[in-house]
Amino acid sequence: MRRCNLLQQAMTSDPPETSDADLLKRAMGGDEESFAILYRRRQGAVYRFALQMSGRRSVAEEVTQEVFLVVIREGDRFDPGLGSLMAYLYGVARNCVLRCLDRDRVYVPMGEEPDGEGAQWTSKEDTLSELTRGETIESVRQAVLALPANFREVVVLCDLHEMSYAQAAAVLDCAVGTVRSRLHRARGMLLEKMRAGKRAFV
Repeated sequence: MRRCNLLQQAMTSDPPETSDADLLKRAMGGDEESFAILYRRRQGAVYRFALQMSGRRSVAEEVTQEVFLVVIREGDRFDPGLGSLMAYLYGVARNCVLRCLDRDRVYVPMGEEPDGEGAQWTSKEDTLSELTRGETIESVRQAVLALPANFREVVVLCDLHEMSYAQAAAVLDCAVGTVRSRLHRARGMLLEKMRAGKRAFV
């Protein structure tokens, strides 16, 4: 009951001066207002990540609630030496999304990718924004959702949430080179899907 009350109290103003890590520390010390501020500040990003990964509002809502319940129960596991609190929240959200998709039998198994530190890629059409020129948001969204989960998550983190390769690697618990390699391949797959879509309507 107390956990639900904490989530329900997240409805007042949010002073921007306090860092996420400080808010979490205070919340773990019993400061319910700090938890409410942290929830209001970061729940939108967690929800968008879960929606972009799953394509379903019901999953996004479930994941968002579960992420902040994990924060209430296990927030002392957060180690600022390993990355930002936002990266930690994305990591928890990622695990929750994959569990939901697995449960609902929509999960695409994640294949192993080589670390690929020396892999070659070009800067041609280097961001997701390049894909959206002349395309509807819905067609891009569908193309992203059609990617296998291990490619979809790097696009969502790096292109949609604008995380650096290092930050995404911390969320995914993999090497920076793996993020680069997957993102390069994912962008190529997206371009092919978008081109195939265009050809279908010609």
